[in-house]
Amino acid sequence: MKRPATRVKIVPTILLLLGALYSIAPVIWLVFASTKGPGELFTTFSGFPSFNGGFMENVRTLNEFGDGRFWTWTLNSLIYAGGGALLTVVISAACGYAMAKYRFRGQKLILGSLLAGVLVPGITLSIPQYLLLSSAGLVGTYWSVILPSVISPYSIYLCQVYASASIPDEMLEAGRVDGAGEFRMLWSIGLPVMMPGLVTVFLLQFIGIWNNFLLPYIMLADDDRFPLTVGLYSLLNRGASQPALYTLVITGALLSIIPIFALFLFLQRYWKLDLIAGGVKG
Repeated sequence: MKRPATRVKIVPTILLLLGALYSIAPVIWLVFASTKGPGELFTTFSGFPSFNGGFMENVRTLNEFGDGRFWTWTLNSLIYAGGGALLTVVISAACGYAMAKYRFRGQKLILGSLLAGVLVPGITLSIPQYLLLSSAGLVGTYWSVILPSVISPYSIYLCQVYASASIPDEMLEAGRVDGAGEFRMLWSIGLPVMMPGLVTVFLLQFIGIWNNFLLPYIMLADDDRFPLTVGLYSLLNRGASQPALYTLVITGALLSIIPIFALFLFLQRYWKLDLIAGGVKG
């Protein structure tokens, strides 16, 4: 009886390993390619990557390109992703908390609209958003990239679900008995309990804005305000006439992964705390 069960477990494990290999294969290629010079870029994997030689030389060349233009794009991406994600967390937390803990007219209609908004691809809204922000005179500014990302139906719905499951009504009633106002209860009771969910919203929104290409490509024309996605794309286009720029694009793409990786490692402790809290409650 044990042998068939073991065989059944082996098949999913092999499929998961193949899926993981398929997912990390581009990253592995990126690591190897970022250590090669312009003449070696499209060769096969030969030996181990040389980080002290080729990679550092590529980073030095990337740093010197356009008087540090790559780091300007990195700073812009941090502003867009960090600012947009933070504003999304504030708005989503307040909306989700209100929809979970209050009853008001039209609540079901709003919830249904949120669910419908989750199904709408963001790419279909780029042109209408451009026309609206153009009429407001905001196209070409930082706000033209941040504002369209602030309202996220999925983030609001996620906060609503998390607030419904994690904030007991008895805690709010106790706060009202003690004389706390509604905003005070949101700040002192709701937000600390919702923190793991808010971290999830922040991380998902940060990654979404960091990787967003179409919206800043439509909204921005000034090279100094490009995020990394649009900036590296502009370098890729120039690579048709200057093949040496392909190496810079690949090195920049590898460096652009580091902030996401570091953010995930930094925020994962909040999920661990949530698991520990759930274990204590159980």
